[in-house]
Amino acid sequence: MGLWSSYRMRLRRKRAKVRAFRKHFSMKTVADRTELIRPGHVLLFSTFRDEYVRLPYFLKYYRDLGISHFLMVDNGSTDGGREYLAEQPDVSLWSTTASYKRARFGVDWLNWLLQKYGHGHWTLVVDPDEFFVYPFCDTRPIRALTDWLEVSQVKSFGAMLLDMYPKGRIDAVPYRAGQDPIEIASWFDPGNYMISKNHTYGNLWIQGGPRARVFFSNQPKRAPALNKIPLVKWQRRYAYVSSSHMLLPRGLNLTYDEWGGERASGVLLHAKFLDTFASKAAEELTRGQHYAGSVEYKAYAENFEETPDLWCKWSEKYINWRQLEILGLMSKGNWA
Repeated sequence: MGLWSSYRMRLRRKRAKVRAFRKHFSMKTVADRTELIRPGHVLLFSTFRDEYVRLPYFLKYYRDLGISHFLMVDNGSTDGGREYLAEQPDVSLWSTTASYKRARFGVDWLNWLLQKYGHGHWTLVVDPDEFFVYPFCDTRPIRALTDWLEVSQVKSFGAMLLDMYPKGRIDAVPYRAGQDPIEIASWFDPGNYMISKNHTYGNLWIQGGPRARVFFSNQPKRAPALNKIPLVKWQRRYAYVSSSHMLLPRGLNLTYDEWGGERASGVLLHAKFLDTFASKAAEELTRGQHYAGSVEYKAYAENFEETPDLWCKWSEKYINWRQLEILGLMSKGNWA
């Protein structure tokens, strides 16, 4: 990268940090338990709106993985989720009714919290419908992964977003609070993915899966991005620039091997397509707070009634992380 490009990247990072500082004034503290954070704790950061039904299992899943503290931003929930989280002993909670879109889809809020509380910690940034799967996650806590990454001098860890869905209508089986959503949305596309390199930021750009196949079949390049870098050994000078798709400094985005080998990587099981999806999509389309004029939610609205079933003859039922590695969707690299 040339000197001019490096300067531009540094300027973008500074702008992201300035935006985070400005936008944090819209957040009000609901429950601040950050005094409980200790050195070595792995921290989880997330934004949400009206996700009460998902939160009990979300917390259980990540507590079982070994997350020590949750730092959550509520964007105007009215379903009781804010009140529920405020009572949890390992959750610090902030609330804002400011525009999600004008906060760069929540990135500004999280960048501020990461800067203030994440420095020196391994941090995991996920949504309430995303479940982090990494090599040996069934037998090793997340601290085992971060310890190995530390020894390997790796600062960031990539994961592909894998859309999960039921067999049959996605609204056929009601989801109940506390239930593992993968019990219902247990199928995924084992192939049908396009991968390219983002030359500006250096990260991989992945698209495909059921959303491209069903909702963007005529315009697959407009399908949502599936590449994420959710796990980072955070430093104050870092900043996310687009959701958790990419960061600055640019080197944090190189979570893959360019020379023919394999780096360890994970998967985020994306349990978006439950019976709650239709009403949620309709609400978000009305709010218009999502990327590119909410093009993703417009596609859902246009296709949902005609195609409420994402399952196809090539669909694969989820078993475990080893299955995903065999399919080439993640890798344990040289971690044994």
